[in-house]
Amino acid sequence: MYFEEGAKSVFAVALEWPGWARRSSSRDRALEELLNYQVRYEVILGHNLPIGPITVIGSVEGNATTDFGAPGVFGDWDEKTITTNERLRQVEILERCWRYFDLVVKGAPRTLAKGPRGGGRDRDEIVDHVRETERAYGPKMGVRIPPRTPWPDQRSLLLEHLCARHHAQSWPLPHGIRRLAWHLVDHAWEIEDKSG
Repeated sequence: MYFEEGAKSVFAVALEWPGWARRSSSRDRALEELLNYQVRYEVILGHNLPIGPITVIGSVEGNATTDFGAPGVFGDWDEKTITTNERLRQVEILERCWRYFDLVVKGAPRTLAKGPRGGGRDRDEIVDHVRETERAYGPKMGVRIPPRTPWPDQRSLLLEHLCARHHAQSWPLPHGIRRLAWHLVDHAWEIEDKSG
């Protein structure tokens, strides 16, 4: 794992487990949050994680995105080429995150409990936000998704690109997969927490 340290927020990010990243006000608290969410993350994967001792491989300086509440910076480790097997393993985790998000949405009420998290959005507003954010992430990963592309087709385009050979992009492939998965998981947990 690594830390992404902004002026106000710190993320603890599991490098090899896309979607498993939590934030708090300090390194220690962010790591504690990450570990507190392990069981919830395992539910998404459908099995226990073979974690063992956590190894901190480094840290990166955060930016305005970090302090806004999203992991937005990648490290030198993301520039290294990953094997085809590792890429496909991470893509499979992303697919599990999609399925989990869809399952949570299906079981959630339209109206969610209001509070500071998410600005008081209801279920369908969060769904719209996740869909449009995925579309916006596409070009950063080297794939353009035309406006009004149906969501299943949008996901298929992303998957096809992520499973293909490495293409020119502004986000390294591992960071892009982690960012997509984190966004899905974070909002799935938000919906769960606000469903009562």
